[in-house]
Amino acid sequence: MTEAQLINGYDSDFQFNLTPYEYIPPVDVKTEAYIPETAHGPYIQIIEEPKQRGFRFRYECEGPSHGGLPGASSEKNRRTYPTVKINNYVGHARVEVQLVTHMDPPRVHAHSLVGRHCNENGTCTLDVGPNDLTASFSNLGILHVTKKGVVEVLTRRLRDEWRRRRGGSAHLTAAEESALSKEAKELSKMVDLNIVRLKFTAFLKDSNGGFTRALKAVVSNPIYDSKSPNASNLKISRIDKTCGSVLGGDEIFLLCDKVQKDDIEIRFYEDEDGGWEAFGDFAPTDVHKQYAIVFKTPPYHTAELERPVTVFLQLKRKKAGDCSDPKHFTYIPHVQDKEEVLKKKQKPLPHYEPWRGGGERGGGAGGGFGGGGATGEGFHFSQHMNGAVGGAGGGGVFYSGNVGRFGGGGGAHMVGSAPQQRQLSIIAAAFQAGASGASRQARAALLRYCASGDARFLLRLHGRLCATRDAGGDTPLHLSIIHQQMAVTCELIDTLQSSGRGHVLDVANHLQQTALHLAVLMRQPCVVEALMRAGADPGLRDRDGRCPLHLAALGGDVATLRAALANLGERHAHLLTAADYHGLAPLHLAVRRDGHRCLRLLVESGAKVNAPELKGGHTALHMAINQNLLKVACTLVTELKADVNARTFGGNTPLHLAAAAHAHTLCSVLLAAGADKDAENDEPLVLSSSDDDDEDREEEEAGARVSSQPISCRKRRVGGHTALDLAKCHKVRKLLTSASARHVPNKIKDKADGERWHVDACTLRELVDALSDAGVPWNKLADKLGMMTLAHLYQDSPAPCHSLLQHYQLGGGPVEDVLEALESLGVHEGVRLLRRHHRPDAHAPPPDKLRQESTVDSGFSSQPIEDEQPPAANH
Repeated sequence: MTEAQLINGYDSDFQFNLTPYEYIPPVDVKTEAYIPETAHGPYIQIIEEPKQRGFRFRYECEGPSHGGLPGASSEKNRRTYPTVKINNYVGHARVEVQLVTHMDPPRVHAHSLVGRHCNENGTCTLDVGPNDLTASFSNLGILHVTKKGVVEVLTRRLRDEWRRRRGGSAHLTAAEESALSKEAKELSKMVDLNIVRLKFTAFLKDSNGGFTRALKAVVSNPIYDSKSPNASNLKISRIDKTCGSVLGGDEIFLLCDKVQKDDIEIRFYEDEDGGWEAFGDFAPTDVHKQYAIVFKTPPYHTAELERPVTVFLQLKRKKAGDCSDPKHFTYIPHVQDKEEVLKKKQKPLPHYEPWRGGGERGGGAGGGFGGGGATGEGFHFSQHMNGAVGGAGGGGVFYSGNVGRFGGGGGAHMVGSAPQQRQLSIIAAAFQAGASGASRQARAALLRYCASGDARFLLRLHGRLCATRDAGGDTPLHLSIIHQQMAVTCELIDTLQSSGRGHVLDVANHLQQTALHLAVLMRQPCVVEALMRAGADPGLRDRDGRCPLHLAALGGDVATLRAALANLGERHAHLLTAADYHGLAPLHLAVRRDGHRCLRLLVESGAKVNAPELKGGHTALHMAINQNLLKVACTLVTELKADVNARTFGGNTPLHLAAAAHAHTLCSVLLAAGADKDAENDEPLVLSSSDDDDEDREEEEAGARVSSQPISCRKRRVGGHTALDLAKCHKVRKLLTSASARHVPNKIKDKADGERWHVDACTLRELVDALSDAGVPWNKLADKLGMMTLAHLYQDSPAPCHSLLQHYQLGGGPVEDVLEALESLGVHEGVRLLRRHHRPDAHAPPPDKLRQESTVDSGFSSQPIEDEQPPAANH
């Protein structure tokens, strides 16, 4: 087929009867597929994709690029470049390449191509043919436009695009210009200046010899600017754990190559093809300087595992979708009885065989020591005795016989020489005398026990046996606690103490648990108190480095914790702040759901509420924010006066964590308590050359010497992240941006806000008394003030009404709302009291006008809000 015949086969709209070429882009690229077939018309095909990563976009002031954009398969000794080929065609053709966005569908990009065969519009053309129809672009550079010039460049390129569609007409109406400008502004918000793609279009000659007949364009894979964090390949360098519980929640440290904290996730999966997948739990504050992530493992899809299961974990970018190489992670079955208490409870009691005696063999001995037989008291034994026995020398002597009283009935059968027989007779007589004495003591103890029911008579008889252990290292005291035999436990403690064997109280089993550890685990406050009064050491640690006080705080049982604290003593007061092997003090372990009561007890006993844990420097308030425990956080802030501006080792305040976790209510509580919304953490905002101020670049372009160091090498370090920098939730951002307006002095406040309520402690007590005298329930007052969000917190307080008014004052609520609430509840004495204390501004609007504003229940007070706008879409 000749060139003319091919050209005459084209339709007027340059559409060809082509079967699309099958092009499979990476995950983040969605392009129209093309399937090449040689049986039909011509088409353009990419035979060498550009290299996606490692190429740097350059600004105009930085000069030309060092080498052209390489191809995907380029190597050090074998350079390749982006290359396309026109198939099913013979003749001259022109290939044009320009930059487009990575979005679907691709749009014109603000950046430009530079190099040989490139024009001022950022487009490169190359003529090929008639025989070799391969176009290789060996000198392509990418010119990075400054942010300030994006809209202008896009407007110009959209105008050129519009003119080409109109056949080169240069006239645009005012309405078209306005629409063009609006489109350029919208496109500038969506375009990513760190990602481009190459769009190749081939033009064939028409009958007049001009290159006007366009083949359908093809688009390359995305090209990432090497200055962008997305330019580096994802890679897991090291993880500190490769296994965890099937229930999830294990904390893991992961080291990686540079990542963006807002565009990274940790994916756990079992099968690529639609199998189970889940994602690690971490906040932006858990990403350390873009090179390390601290996260918690997700739970496996089923908790019923009989054996370990191995899955994969990998890093994954949210936007681009590319992933790192996977690593193995093993889920192990959940150990429900970690302390082995249930296992020991189910252990069967030992089976004791009846004592063999009582006239069965030769009618000698009776049933047991001192038991009756044919000869009265006696016993049966069979034993090999080797070496010296009772001082006797010589070889071994075998003695076997039924012995009653030596010299009495039954006799004895002895084998050996006469001296040996005499020595053995002496030993047997002494043993018989001892056995008779032990028998008398046993009978006496048994009679006393039967008469009084007090088992201590029997325990004192066998006091030395109280230190014996079973296979798990447990003493009788351990077992009595495990099996919840309270009476037996108390009798054992009394026996050990009175017999001078108090050291047995601190004997540890194979899990390093003392009796006091087990008493705390079993929630037996009476036993805890008895053990500590008997001298049990509360400072001994188990295998996790936890003393009984740690376990009491972790268990959350107030009665057990109170018993442990009450008997702690000054000598062991340091245990209140002692850390276990995981760096956690009792106060940190008490931060759990419904753990506010334990927190109160610990702080009242001397625990430091702002003490940091040793791994990351988190205080109890940080940990409550991390676990989204509103009730616990409010208790720490309002009652225990925790520092709302305390910092972790990384400089994060509780407000940083709450903002990163999208916790709107917690942010409100912290701000009301005086949290500094402008506090910066230690994670610096590093502005690379692509993000530097455009003014510096314009000065550089004008020839001004901004720095002796090239701009390409400079990075501007600014302050760390504030809570607003970490906030992605619209409500949290709105709260943080409006927080400063709520905390300015009253004199410069907007009058619509009214006067903020503030009274001294004496006036507050008088107001509480007035409410009590009027019989007003605290929950009705909370409802009137719009503070029912934290009703559970006031309910647990010793003085709910007092706590309620304290929190309202802390939140800066207006006095007019309090006056109106008191009037509606009929507390006229309280109204008079507040009017005496407050002298409202004559220009302040009446309460009725204030109530017309829309309000929101913030948990502390009803505060004006604006109509919420939906958050802007992230592109």
